[in-house]
Amino acid sequence: MKKLTILIYSLASGGAERVVSILLKELSQKYEIELVLMRDVIFYDIPKNVKIILLENSNPNENGIFKLLKLPFLAYKYSKIKSDISISFMNRPNYINILSNLFKNSKTIISERAMPSLQHKNGLQGKINRFLIKNLYKKANIVVANSKGNSIDLQNNFNVKNVKTIYNFIEKIDCKKQKQDKFIFITIGRMDKGKNHKLLINAFNELDIDAELWLIGDGYLRNELEKIANKNVKFFGRQKDVYQYLKKADCFVFSSDYEGFPNVLLEAINCNLPIISTDCKSGPREILAPNSDILKQTDDIEIAEYGILTKVGSVESMKKAMKLIYENKELRYNFKNKAKNRLNEFKIDKIIKKWEKIINERT
Repeated sequence: MKKLTILIYSLASGGAERVVSILLKELSQKYEIELVLMRDVIFYDIPKNVKIILLENSNPNENGIFKLLKLPFLAYKYSKIKSDISISFMNRPNYINILSNLFKNSKTIISERAMPSLQHKNGLQGKINRFLIKNLYKKANIVVANSKGNSIDLQNNFNVKNVKTIYNFIEKIDCKKQKQDKFIFITIGRMDKGKNHKLLINAFNELDIDAELWLIGDGYLRNELEKIANKNVKFFGRQKDVYQYLKKADCFVFSSDYEGFPNVLLEAINCNLPIISTDCKSGPREILAPNSDILKQTDDIEIAEYGILTKVGSVESMKKAMKLIYENKELRYNFKNKAKNRLNEFKIDKIIKKWEKIINERT
């Protein structure tokens, strides 16, 4: 039985963390797995046969330069954990995974979860991350991007050629609608600058409709967002079972400035919800308009095959799309009927086979 290590910063609430939790469940039946964390936070359930190792207990507010200086030390420490294949998720774990091969020799698979040219666009920290990605990622055996847009970004802007695209997966569940008194818009995500909840709240505040906006998630911007929200905007914090809220909603809304591949859109489709999303790079267009040019971005609103795409950063476009979905029952019905077919590409067994293929192939 091959031995795998999976390295990620933590298993806190988030898209990449959710993917890792499902990977652990599926792969632990065929491989001996050790989960290596950099912070002692576990939000998701993990199999009992998976051993947990804490590489360090990182302070999330740690100085960026200190984080950079620690990389070789953490890489050396990680190299002492022996495995046949080492898989990592997200930037710092990816750097550590690659650098650890200075001290050992194992197959290295890293996974990029967001569009790096946008995520690391500004400031000294952004410049350092762009440098590390460009110079380290090409040393991995395989780089897994979770969307075609991310793959193109890595190839064109960072000269990383060893890239394979593997989409995130979704667990099919029974999501029976629970009708509420009011029309419910819902969004799920970490409350940080990139998710741009401010745009969504401002768009909703300007609508004169009998509806509520539900926000699932938490983050450092929550207090600021609560100050600008009207009485029909409800904050529910982090939730392990998001489906208990999705099944009560009428439309899923998403306002990110950039993404990797937003799992929450798949979760919304799982509940047959019509979706409104900013046409950010990358992921939403690949999910909602799979037959279109993935490099295209709308400059207003676009009624796509599986949802509505809006201009990134535009309150006016988001407001227009929300009003359209609220008023157009036929459009909501059409999206609901199409949702079931869209999930076929993201079935767990199909995506797991792709992961097993890159784990087992010779390099």
